[in-house]
Amino acid sequence: MKRFGSFLFLIPFAVAAGCSSTAKYGDPESVETINVDWGSTDLQTFSQKMTHSLQESPALAYFDRENKGSDKRVIAYMGGIRNDTKEHIDTSAVSDTIRTDLIQGGRFRFVVDKAGQDEIGEQVRFQQESGRVDPKRAMEFGKQLGAEVVIYGTLRSIEKKKGRSLESAGQKTEDTYYLFVLNATNVESGEIIWSDKGEIRKTQKTGLFGSG
Repeated sequence: MKRFGSFLFLIPFAVAAGCSSTAKYGDPESVETINVDWGSTDLQTFSQKMTHSLQESPALAYFDRENKGSDKRVIAYMGGIRNDTKEHIDTSAVSDTIRTDLIQGGRFRFVVDKAGQDEIGEQVRFQQESGRVDPKRAMEFGKQLGAEVVIYGTLRSIEKKKGRSLESAGQKTEDTYYLFVLNATNVESGEIIWSDKGEIRKTQKTGLFGSG
């Protein structure tokens, strides 16, 4: 009887152990294959493709004007990436990644976005109006660089689903196609001087007892 009582006593702990979960770190560069939804691998794939294409594009060569002196980097503004998919995707992560990689690549330099402008404005007003900064060292408005190029894009998707059937041996199929288009436009002329696209297709088959 004592043994049976001890067994009953241990059951809750066994159940708790079986239901517990463990989190661990993984390689951020490894391929994510959890489902067909937008994921980290898709972000990295599109960002790397566009960054390489922009850096190698001969269409930007005419910005290497003599009046720029020794610094021939293209002065760019990173615009938005419109999300035309049905998913809730933070496309600012894509634009931030592309901008960071382009800066590190050495061919581009960027002016700040609206959020950055607000931060700059607040700081300049502080330096000019607070009385806490040496007037000789205080920064002034009207000396920022003007962007030569605006970079912006669109992310779209097409989703297809097929339910379980005898023909599919009880499997459910989900297919998602992503199309990412990025453009670079000459601010002065309004001409699209560079454009490229990236495509990804993801398919997931789920059986009666899990993914197949």
